[in-house]
Amino acid sequence: MIRAGIVGAAGYTGGELLRLLIHHPEVEVSFAHSRSQVGLPIHNVHTDLLGDSELSFTDQIHFDIDLLFLCMGHGASSEFMKENQVPDTVKIIDLSHDFRMSNEAVYGLPELNRDEIKNARFLANPGCFATAIQLALLPLAYNGMLREVHLSGMTGSTGAGVQPSASTHFSWRDSNVSAYKVFTHQHMDETGKSLQQLQPWFDKPINFVPYRGNFTRGIFVTAYQHCEWPLEEAIQVYKEYYEDHPFTWVSDVAIDVKQVVNTNKCVLHLEKHGSYLVIHSVIDNLLKGASGQAVQNMNLMFGFPEKLGLNLKPSAF
Repeated sequence: MIRAGIVGAAGYTGGELLRLLIHHPEVEVSFAHSRSQVGLPIHNVHTDLLGDSELSFTDQIHFDIDLLFLCMGHGASSEFMKENQVPDTVKIIDLSHDFRMSNEAVYGLPELNRDEIKNARFLANPGCFATAIQLALLPLAYNGMLREVHLSGMTGSTGAGVQPSASTHFSWRDSNVSAYKVFTHQHMDETGKSLQQLQPWFDKPINFVPYRGNFTRGIFVTAYQHCEWPLEEAIQVYKEYYEDHPFTWVSDVAIDVKQVVNTNKCVLHLEKHGSYLVIHSVIDNLLKGASGQAVQNMNLMFGFPEKLGLNLKPSAF
């Protein structure tokens, strides 16, 4: 049994972490930190946890734990690490972007760095779009076949965090779609770094157009590039790359977001159109794109079965 603390437990990723960890057979949640909800039962904020835990939010942090999850806004994790001397005996998983490009932390994409994750003390959890995109492209990079790639992707409103904004409130988001951060999305830096880890000479643009969708959770990414492989060969290459990875699957039929929402799965589907290979990728942005992947990484770091606590069924209808 390991003891875990969560800093920033009142947000979406903190709530999903609490839901997963409360029911994880090898974890005891030692504290759920939140400055804004001090003293309130966690089920007052995360109402889906009513009846599952009597834990309350606290503004106190202690290090009599085995693992610390950082679920704060971007920029806050680096400040936390400057202000707190976390003992070497405590492992850390940071869900912000603060350390994803740093050599201080292991980059926590299991389908790329599983062996390094197993020995990590400080881990940077990947971004949600970055996860969906990398899982669409890693087999190409592994085989030295990555070329200039074009991508589009749509994400649900929970990807923007719990604090409401002009582009997340219901009146604007409902029945609406918009593009944002065209070719400049922050997750492209970590994506490029990972792809070059497998294909060091890759220096082509990653042309990404992200969209805000009128749904709450999930990501759908479509990537395409020139590729000489016949479709059957491409499918075989992808299935072989992911055959030892329990959460990433290649589907022989068209895919949709609902088949992965509420799970830690990534599902891929490949098509061939002329000389273009098209790869579709779907994940739940809050699970495989954040908290679920963090628990997957925790399992690897502590020697638990990789799927422990993550056998989740999607709400497909």
